[in-house]
Amino acid sequence: MKKSEATRLTILQKAFELIYEKGFQTTSIDEIIAKTQVTKGAFYYHFKTKDEMGLAIITELLQVTFRKTFIDTLQNGPNPLENIYQVFYNLLMENDFLKVEYGCPTSNFVQQMAPWHIAFTEALHKLSKEWENAFTECIEKGKEAGLIKKEVSAREVSVFVISGYWGVRNMGKLENSKEVYLVYLKGLKSYFNTLQ
Repeated sequence: MKKSEATRLTILQKAFELIYEKGFQTTSIDEIIAKTQVTKGAFYYHFKTKDEMGLAIITELLQVTFRKTFIDTLQNGPNPLENIYQVFYNLLMENDFLKVEYGCPTSNFVQQMAPWHIAFTEALHKLSKEWENAFTECIEKGKEAGLIKKEVSAREVSVFVISGYWGVRNMGKLENSKEVYLVYLKGLKSYFNTLQ
């Protein structure tokens, strides 16, 4: 990796950490520069605006992380519903980066930026559809293998469990507790049992 590529990646990673903690709107470029310890010139060499950097966080960090984290987990293991459950369990209970008090980074971006910035809306919609499609494909494979009832709508299940995840992340943020995550996971397990 070239030095300029490494600098860009560092800016994105450190900016993402700040934005995840403080929110996109309230994080300033000066704070990002201070955290990354790059010059203002270096920041503006890589990104013309904070919005451009925010879009790069979605397309270069969140989407790439999604593919590595979710796709690998969904494709490994014999039971698709257990694979999906494991994705959510890992995100809610075992992921050291995702903090209960900050919620879901993607959901935060949606709430903070999608209503006001069409490029953010499009990038976040693409990320959300990738997530939905990955779950839908996993469920369809389970139906083909006879592990999930044929009449189950894979898309309905995908949208339902993703919506639940985003919602429980927000509830966890409000309560500043993982206890509500355990309630969601128990309900998710019960729901999945009805699909088999």
